[in-house]
Amino acid sequence: MGRRKRGYKKKILALAACILLGAAGEYFAASEQAYAAEGEKRVKEEAFTESKPFLTESFVEKQEKGKNENSTNIQLYARSAVLMDADSGRVLFGKNEQEPMPMASTTKIMTCILALENGNMEDPVTVSSYAAGQPKVHLGMHEGQTFRMKDLLYSLMLESHNDAAVAIAEHIGGSVEGFAAMMNRKAQDIGCFDTFFITPNGLDASVTDDKGNTRVHSTTAKDLARIMKYCIEESEKKEEFLEITRTANYFFTDAEGEGSYSCNNHNAFLTMMDGALSGKTGFTNNAGYCYVGALRREGKTFVVALLACGWPNNKTYKWSDTRKLMAYGLENYEYQNVYEPVGLEPLVVEGGVPGNGKPYGEAYVGLSMKEEELNILLKDGEKAEKEVLLPDALTAPVKGGSVAGSVKYYLEGELLKEYPIVVDGDVELMDFPWIVKYIWKLYAL
Repeated sequence: MGRRKRGYKKKILALAACILLGAAGEYFAASEQAYAAEGEKRVKEEAFTESKPFLTESFVEKQEKGKNENSTNIQLYARSAVLMDADSGRVLFGKNEQEPMPMASTTKIMTCILALENGNMEDPVTVSSYAAGQPKVHLGMHEGQTFRMKDLLYSLMLESHNDAAVAIAEHIGGSVEGFAAMMNRKAQDIGCFDTFFITPNGLDASVTDDKGNTRVHSTTAKDLARIMKYCIEESEKKEEFLEITRTANYFFTDAEGEGSYSCNNHNAFLTMMDGALSGKTGFTNNAGYCYVGALRREGKTFVVALLACGWPNNKTYKWSDTRKLMAYGLENYEYQNVYEPVGLEPLVVEGGVPGNGKPYGEAYVGLSMKEEELNILLKDGEKAEKEVLLPDALTAPVKGGSVAGSVKYYLEGELLKEYPIVVDGDVELMDFPWIVKYIWKLYAL
């Protein structure tokens, strides 16, 4: 009887060994196949991970065609102009929109937002001799005089006082040069790469850099519109910015109460169109008349930026161009939901443990993505394009919630929105230790 038990045990051990060797053989055979295909798969994965927004020929053609149609249909005085959708940042109309030009006192929207973000409205600001010596238009402050930061910001934005701009810059940045560096960093941070600030007030200026190149205080219409978009839509101080720039008039005194000052808002656009939000005028001999303004109506928010929009005696050209562009945006663009559901099939996970927990068959993992409305301002004839980026397979181990791919929406080659595609669960790697563990469980049973 004991011999039969020992014989039976030997048969079980032999059978387990056979199963172990067979499974190991299958595992290593599968590994060889996986290794042989690794080169091809790696190329596919690299193509996915390094993929960038593509520009097909049709996208480029549509974009150029759109620009030509805009340029033909809308006649402007400004040498450079932009109508921007302040929600998406998309340029709806452009005329020489990427050509750097001096921008005069429209510079002060950057000065204002930086002061709001980095200073305190109740800070006392002491006037330096350099600030007091700024040319007209100026508040008329004198060296040693002290003002509240809040009062100087109203002076800056309503009357466009050059001395107020320098006093603010020296207080926030330590010097005009230090503040200009802050301005340029902020411009880079918000995607304005064709902008270069030298002064906080926008007076014409140039400097020579370390390489001997001359840099001019300048921006582009597209960048200027982008800065205004940041001020009214994105900055944590956007409400304070809007409150200041929409104020009709403002009265204040210096800290000692010895001088009193009255400021009136020179942004006539605020009363020209329903929904006007904000804006800033500017003029120098080199820049000509400049303007940047924003409007919100019917759920749409537009920004207009104009550079070199006439010289004396053409002071009203900027208002004509602004109204024309704003009206074009209101009349021709409506929000449309361009989101389309994506059918996501489970994805193969190479080298993964199948869902049944056995070392046979293929492993799969489910995929999901956020579903929401994607409302974009479109005019008749415009259509968003959708691109789904997914590899043919994933490689174990896979962690639930990790990104497997993406869905991208484009309009005329410009990326509008990207949605990540994530995996729904974990998939364990079926390696040799896992197989040994699996066989041990079988034997234990």
